[in-house]
Amino acid sequence: MNVFARLDSPALAPLWQALHDRLSSGRQVSRVKVGPLDDGQRAALADLLGSERLPDEYTSVSLAALDELLVASVGADTREVVGALVGPLDDRAGRRARDEAERAGLWDWLERHEVVAGQPVLGDWVAVVRRSGLIGGSVARTRAELDGALRVVGRLPGTGVPLPVLAEDVLGDSHALDEGTRCAGLVLRALSVLYGVDPPGDAQQRRALWERAGVVEDELSSVVLVAGLRLGGDDVGGRVLGVCADAGQVAALTLAQVRATSFAGAPGDVWVFENPSVLAVATARFGRRCPPIVCTSGWPSSAVIAFLRGLSSAGSALRYHGDFDGEGLRIAAHVMARTGATPWRMTTADYLSASAGAGPGTAVGRVTEAPWDDALAAAMRERGMAVVEERVTTRLLDELDELDELR
Repeated sequence: MNVFARLDSPALAPLWQALHDRLSSGRQVSRVKVGPLDDGQRAALADLLGSERLPDEYTSVSLAALDELLVASVGADTREVVGALVGPLDDRAGRRARDEAERAGLWDWLERHEVVAGQPVLGDWVAVVRRSGLIGGSVARTRAELDGALRVVGRLPGTGVPLPVLAEDVLGDSHALDEGTRCAGLVLRALSVLYGVDPPGDAQQRRALWERAGVVEDELSSVVLVAGLRLGGDDVGGRVLGVCADAGQVAALTLAQVRATSFAGAPGDVWVFENPSVLAVATARFGRRCPPIVCTSGWPSSAVIAFLRGLSSAGSALRYHGDFDGEGLRIAAHVMARTGATPWRMTTADYLSASAGAGPGTAVGRVTEAPWDDALAAAMRERGMAVVEERVTTRLLDELDELDELR
């Protein structure tokens, strides 16, 4: 610092501060404006620059000329001198660029997250999150909060576990989803988008939405409808399913019964439909030779998801079909993402064939992308007509009948 002692005078402080501010911008700097200067400051600046006349109250200093002068007199350029006298230089432009790159990386990660990609309707939730901005201005904190919320959403619908148990299991903190926590708010907002309902406005609505997602849902009210499915085990689920299949009837298993089922001897292929009416037609048509069918009854309950996951874990291939409308696509994406089911007769060609020649029908509603077929959503928006399962039930059951005859 001794070499810069003669430069470290109060009269020259406005020059060094102006230089520090401009050089810290991170942008190219050729001249720096200084002022207003009093008479003493103008004289000190004239002495530094070797000028015979006093500069104006506001004056512009050439950085190249100052560099040359300082290197010659103290052996250091302007940046070194300013850094020593005022403090380290910043790089605001570089910092902004890095911050923008970090934010862009965060939003790209969020849009590509497997939970969002598996259920494209959550893109609406992503848009809300982006509009809300960073939490505390921090990319790292925002990503951590979103990661926790998405891990919870990825585990729903639950299997009737209490909220603290879910929070402890997924997030390692039994209070992480307590009322008023940021994570709970993010998850509930995602669930409202997923189910197509308004965000909950009070405690009762929040409880109802958690229950719809299988949290704190009792083991008796959650039910799955099954037809024609026989298992090899001698547990309660296997017995109920076997008796009903042999009688050509639909079985209704509670979540408690699903949890008590071993799924031993699960069939190779299981057909999953959205609407109970398909089961009614199937059992009336096939009786005791009805192929293995499971119904989600619209948005699947905890019992439905637990049952389908049990079948999938036992080696069954789940073939899913649902309504060709906006909500039908969202339900299909949800079931596939949660159970590993694959689409069956749910392609663009299937939709166009089913809707061809039909008169005016129900509107498709709000259509989000179908992860299994990139062209399906666009085709549905263009045609604008929903195709419910009831319209194609006979065609679908004919195909199942043909498959049974080929075995």
